[in-house]
Amino acid sequence: MPLPPQIDRRLAALGLRAEDVEERFIRGAGPGGQKINKTSSTVVLRHRPSGTEVRCQAERTQAANREAAWVLLCEKLERTQAADRLAREQVREAERRRTRQKSRGQKVRMIEAKKHRAKHKARRGRVSDAGW
Repeated sequence: MPLPPQIDRRLAALGLRAEDVEERFIRGAGPGGQKINKTSSTVVLRHRPSGTEVRCQAERTQAANREAAWVLLCEKLERTQAADRLAREQVREAERRRTRQKSRGQKVRMIEAKKHRAKHKARRGRVSDAGW
């Protein structure tokens, strides 16, 4: 069964192939009575490379559930890719902050702090044995 064009476009934008997705139709569960127990209208999609899985039984028909499941899978994979991209960006930004040069003001403040600490330490004297 061919996929709707908007799903194909979303998969292409994600750099994924529809062939990597395992599609199963199973009997539903939960409220709905005899009808839900007799028909295989629930759709389960599993993206094999990432292991991402979605299940949809929101609608009464298999075709509507199939389309909704594909939309859910695309959304889930988009969120995963966005989170991965954000994590890589944060690592790169942390490295950039760690290795950048200090500004002139930062250097001046650092040297002043070192001089202050040196004066504080210079005021310390040796412990005399006279008090014991």
